[in-house]
Amino acid sequence: MIFATLEHILTHISFSIISIVIPTHLMTLVYEIVGLCDSSEKGMIATFFCITGLLVTRWIYSGHVPLSDLYESLMFLSWSFSLIHIVPYFRNYKNFFSKITAPSAILTQGFATSGLLTKMHQSAILVPALQSRWLMMHVSMMLLSYAALLCGSLLSITLLVITFRRKIDIFGKTNHLLISSFSFDETQYVNFSFRNYHRYQLTQRLDYWSYRVIGLGFTLLTIGILSGAVWANEAWGSYWNWDPKETWAFITWTVFAIYLHTRTNKSSQGANSAIVASMGFLIIWICYFGVNLLGRGLHSYGSFTLNI
Repeated sequence: MIFATLEHILTHISFSIISIVIPTHLMTLVYEIVGLCDSSEKGMIATFFCITGLLVTRWIYSGHVPLSDLYESLMFLSWSFSLIHIVPYFRNYKNFFSKITAPSAILTQGFATSGLLTKMHQSAILVPALQSRWLMMHVSMMLLSYAALLCGSLLSITLLVITFRRKIDIFGKTNHLLISSFSFDETQYVNFSFRNYHRYQLTQRLDYWSYRVIGLGFTLLTIGILSGAVWANEAWGSYWNWDPKETWAFITWTVFAIYLHTRTNKSSQGANSAIVASMGFLIIWICYFGVNLLGRGLHSYGSFTLNI
């Protein structure tokens, strides 16, 4: 009873903190206030430790690693987003993930703690298929890979949006210069060139970090799939059974393998590879969340019904 109460308290504390962090991040987009940025970073660190305490508490009183159902996996996914957020902070890197990881953490945690999954809030005895030492290895690797791949994909989507807007601005500015070529203001041209160069630098950094994060996520996804195959052989007598979850995991792996392959060609880097990563964003959610709506296949224990 004490552990359940502690888990409930930590859930609401972490959700409250991260609800404050998001508008703070939005304010930093408009106002470059050092104290405000530092407060939001500390808020995410506090959220990380609250979710960590929540997962540890649930682990202690349930007797098994909290990765057995959709509620627990969503909380772990929220923890993964928080982890990705604070790593650049402690390594003194400029945090490109803050505008992505904070909303992602609150959305996943918000859905997990909503009334739609109330039946899963109470820890239950593991079904026989999950009573294995491979549970922690397989599921944790898959969820960490989802978090990394989602962040990398969102960075690629941001890159596409900035690139598209830059092309529109260049096209509009070119037409304006052609119309008013006889009364051309040199200062206006310099300002336009500086703004365009700044956007180019930003897209280059987004492209670099999306590649780094997706590369990490792809490695974790590969480890997760391989460990899942070994577990499947122990539980069901076959390494691969092509049920919906396995099929979409393979599709996800293939899409991001294509992304990494396009990166080997310099002409395909940037917007071209970002398009592939953007497709991967949708496919990850189908693999993780959409398949659970079906409630079919060997992974049907992870399915759920909405309490509407």
